[in-house]
Amino acid sequence: MLSFDEKQAILDQFEELKKNEISLGRLNYHYEESLYDKKNVVYHLHPNGNGFVYAGLLDDKETDDRGMVNIRDFSEEALKEIVREAIDSLSMTEAERHPLLEEWENRSGELLVLLKEDDGYNVYGGERLEGSFRSYEEASDFLEQEGFRNI
Repeated sequence: MLSFDEKQAILDQFEELKKNEISLGRLNYHYEESLYDKKNVVYHLHPNGNGFVYAGLLDDKETDDRGMVNIRDFSEEALKEIVREAIDSLSMTEAERHPLLEEWENRSGELLVLLKEDDGYNVYGGERLEGSFRSYEEASDFLEQEGFRNI
């Protein structure tokens, strides 16, 4: 297990994080550039080595009900990895984190691509925008009405 000082030295390497001292000698590390209300990346790093990293936007991490992962027993590599992933997740929109890319084809072999972009869904024929929709259902209904099927 890394010591408090070792974890602090690792976290201090992330220039985009701002260290904030809180009660009982604990530290929080904030990411002020977050696209979300969530700013704490590292929460309550304690002198005993315990602490948490926010991973609520990461699909592959098991978190508690607050979206936190306990980092008490993390190696240097694991700590660096989860902090980088947490910062990156707070830097991306939902569409950037979970891009939807589907190809749709009609009977003539023409292809259209359905992409999730920003807060909507766009259909492209090559580089040409064919339509913009508020929901996946609207976009897929349009494509089906035009004789396309998801391939």
